[in-house]
This record gives sequence, structure tokens and C-alpha cells, in this order.
Amino acid sequence: MLKFKFLLWVLTKLLQRAIRNNPECAKYVRGKRLIFQIRTIGGVGRYFTIENGAVNSVAGITKTPNFTMSFRDAARGFATLSAKDGKEAFLAALHKEDLTISGDFVEVMWFQGLTEYLQPSKKQEH
Repeated sequence: MLKFKFLLWVLTKLLQRAIRNNPECAKYVRGKRLIFQIRTIGGVGRYFTIENGAVNSVAGITKTPNFTMSFRDAARGFATLSAKDGKEAFLAALHKEDLTISGDFVEVMWFQGLTEYLQPSKKQEH
């Protein structure tokens, strides 16, 4: 469970760094207001606020998120969130019902776009 909690805290730091260091990412979040949470079914989690071009998070659960990602347990959440093949891992977790997503799916898709800025840049070689 500690690895899951730590990973959620690190996600905040990675998003903050992406916004700070990547002008395209900063532009992507500019003007956006979003509250979402990543948690376990048992209630362990963290909620994230994107507002005024910044990302912040707080340990715990909020009652009013725009969307929630709920993992069956901390171990499955950690495995999915830290997988090298992120999209495939998410799809597999959804298929196995290790992950459920509730709330505004338009915002979920927006967040998916934000996570693209966490990927190493793919520079094409000629």
C-alpha cells in the first residue's frame, strides 16, 4: 500500500515538472479546472486539483471529483500505474475489472492527453 501512495504522490511531482518545463504542457492545462481522484475500492487514495495552470494533490478522498479511477486494491493500482506499457495496462485492468472509472469521461480523456506529457519525448532520427 505504501508503494501505491508513494506513486500517487510522485505523479503530482511529475505533472508539476511537466507543466514547469514543457510550454506545450503548460498551454494544455492553462484555464483548466478539474478535480479527480485515484483510489482503491477500500478508500486509500489521493485527489488532484488542476487549476490556474497548476497541479496540486492531497492524500485522501474528495466527495466531489469530476472523475474517479478506483482500483481493486493497492497492489493492482501500483502495477497498472507503473507499467511500462501504460495504455495497454489500463485497458487490461479495465477488462479484468481491476479498475473502474466513474464520472465525466470527457474529463478522463482530457487527463489521458495530459499524461502524454509524462512520456519521454520521441525524437525522430533521420
